[in-house]
Amino acid sequence: MDINEPNMKDYELERKEFRLEVPEYFNFGFDIVDKWAKRQPNKLALLAVDRNGENPRPYSFCDMSRASNRFANVLKRLGLRKGARVFLMLPRIPEWYVTMVGMIKLGVIPMPATTQCTSKDIEYRINTSKSDMVITDIENVFKVDEIKGRCKYLKNLMVIGGEHKDDWLSYESELANATESVVDVERTKSEDPMLLYFTSGTVANPKMVIHTQASFGIAHLITAKFWQDLKPTDLHWTISDMGWSKAAWGKIFGQWTIGAAVFLYNASSKFDPRLTLRLIERYGITTFCAPPTVYRVLVLEDLRRYKLDKLRHCTAAGEPLNPEVISQWGKGTGLKIYDGYGQTETVNIVGNYRCMPIKPGSMGKPTPGFDVAVVDDDGRELPPRREGHIAIKVKPTRPVGLFKEYWKEPARMKEVFKGDWYYTGDRAYRDDDGYFWFVGRADDVIISSGYRIGPFEVESALIEHPAVAEAAVVASPDDLRGEVVKAFVILAPGYEGSEELKKELQEHVKRVTAPYKHPRKIDFVNELPKTISGKIKRGELKRKEWEGWQRPKQG
Repeated sequence: MDINEPNMKDYELERKEFRLEVPEYFNFGFDIVDKWAKRQPNKLALLAVDRNGENPRPYSFCDMSRASNRFANVLKRLGLRKGARVFLMLPRIPEWYVTMVGMIKLGVIPMPATTQCTSKDIEYRINTSKSDMVITDIENVFKVDEIKGRCKYLKNLMVIGGEHKDDWLSYESELANATESVVDVERTKSEDPMLLYFTSGTVANPKMVIHTQASFGIAHLITAKFWQDLKPTDLHWTISDMGWSKAAWGKIFGQWTIGAAVFLYNASSKFDPRLTLRLIERYGITTFCAPPTVYRVLVLEDLRRYKLDKLRHCTAAGEPLNPEVISQWGKGTGLKIYDGYGQTETVNIVGNYRCMPIKPGSMGKPTPGFDVAVVDDDGRELPPRREGHIAIKVKPTRPVGLFKEYWKEPARMKEVFKGDWYYTGDRAYRDDDGYFWFVGRADDVIISSGYRIGPFEVESALIEHPAVAEAAVVASPDDLRGEVVKAFVILAPGYEGSEELKKELQEHVKRVTAPYKHPRKIDFVNELPKTISGKIKRGELKRKEWEGWQRPKQG
């Protein structure tokens, strides 16, 4: 096996010939984790380090197989069966893997959540899903204690990393007393529910996204093989909280299907770029995936000071990656960043791949296994250079890797599945070569004096200026134009905000892109609101802009 040889050698041929085999019965725990454990019991599956990046703890596939069997038996003793739902809120610790795989083996449905969830968030998720059980760590039990009395379906509470009240089971004690042989388990079909994610919208309660054993357990092979270009010899690091679907994309399913090992760093809430680079260097990370926000911060460091010779392939997802960041990363490391696109509802569906040229700033082309197009409101495919909805063809054949449903929400299903298409809610255009170019969420697009402006293109123009470290662009209310472009800018070290600099940035954007897209308003800020996975919360910025504004009366 040559690690320098890409997994995908001919894009068009792979698109034509690739098919995922979906058997009637499948279980990721038994059919992937346990098979690796039998085939190569000592093969590294996980390398975990603590919050200081120290005390590396290796776990083989055999370790994971045995521990997940023990946990499956714990759940069986507690009375959980196929279809039960468990709220799982853990930091980046190995126990997340043991509990996830143990549940999957039984057909119990894990609901991963970020540790940033508040008590109110937890209560909503438990009651909406009718969860049977909560698993969390000792640092977060107080959040559950505040609301458990209002959760009538909740039967079992389990804590990891310490003892708590009598009504909380100790993970460590329960696991120590469990056996390693799992018997009398109902088999799971490929189309059985495997995983439930809550994904937040901007104007409504979070949706419950159901994935099957096939849609994530099998189809994330697409993500790992083509976009991440993983080999069984790789040590892969995806920077993500365990509660986001990015963890499913980059920390378990496709990676372990390939046989690659996963690196796990239990980071604190504050991102440390220098420590991140030292960890890549020290532990010999070979493939790396991070949100664009992480790359934007990393390129502010002197990358040439670090020995990153083992690193061979880099990917980014979560939001579009600015061309300037790609250029700076390349200058500092000699490596390209391969941007990719997908959702909580999907695996990787559009991406840049090693076998084809990168157009900096482009999302790339549709992945093998998916027919993705830019369509209008009526499902008609649009020609190149025409902006429209990013949509996935679901008829006559629904692709493997697309979610099963928004659970208990038939109205929302009708909103996104229209005719032959699943509408992602994002907008883009294709160029003449078939590359996709992201415009924005359908509700992020700015309409100013009749012009449609995508926030990403303005942000990309801003970040090319040496004074700009990060930028976020939203619509701001305007009596004359309806909406105008407003930019929130974090300055690079050595720069100070001023009216002169605002004018300079405005003129810079006019030169880089169409003049009508320039930000008419600019605020210099010290930080931007972000999710724990690094996505900028444009919706939060936009809400603050529009609070209290009243559209002027006509006539």
